[in-house]
Amino acid sequence: MFKQLDKNNWNRREHFDFFNQFDEPFFGIVAELDCTNAYKICNDNSLPFFLYYHFQSIIAVNQIDAFRYRIKDDEIIIFDTIHVTTTISRDDNTFAFSFIPATPLFKEFCELAKIEIDKIKNSKGLGLTENTGRLDVIHFSTVPWISFSGVTHARNFRYKESVPKITFGKYYQKNDKIIMPISINVHHGLMDGYHVGQYLKLLEQLMNDKFA
Repeated sequence: MFKQLDKNNWNRREHFDFFNQFDEPFFGIVAELDCTNAYKICNDNSLPFFLYYHFQSIIAVNQIDAFRYRIKDDEIIIFDTIHVTTTISRDDNTFAFSFIPATPLFKEFCELAKIEIDKIKNSKGLGLTENTGRLDVIHFSTVPWISFSGVTHARNFRYKESVPKITFGKYYQKNDKIIMPISINVHHGLMDGYHVGQYLKLLEQLMNDKFA
């Protein structure tokens, strides 16, 4: 479900009109994410770290209005809930896109993800479906081989895109902390650095809270 944003009474109306005319309206930020407690939680409870940070990320996304904004027919819509589409690797070093519905329970999220992962592991190709092409998703990806300091994405500029892209990198130890690089690419007409900062602050808090 979604509703339409009233642009006439939006304090970022001029910002949207300005950036939305750009050939490349996306901007990107790379940050370091403190995953120390999250990593320990997963180790102590035999939980999949890959799914844990995806789960906490989509929880954070759904709590920040700007990350639920999308552009549809030159209007801005606000989705009630945003879901996960992320890349899943196969043993032959190819990957496919997946779709995992958002859920407030980590156990249920893992169950839904396992079904999707098993399906992809036993398939070929990119796995593109109506679900992976939805607007009410975040385009997640993981590069577990590289602790990157910058990320760019393949873009088709004939297609007006507004879905955020979030990429997780290889985690590493820094002093007594576990650090993971994270890249966030978003449409500047829909949000600014302030909103990306909100997301990163909330995600780091969720990652390091005690697991319920």
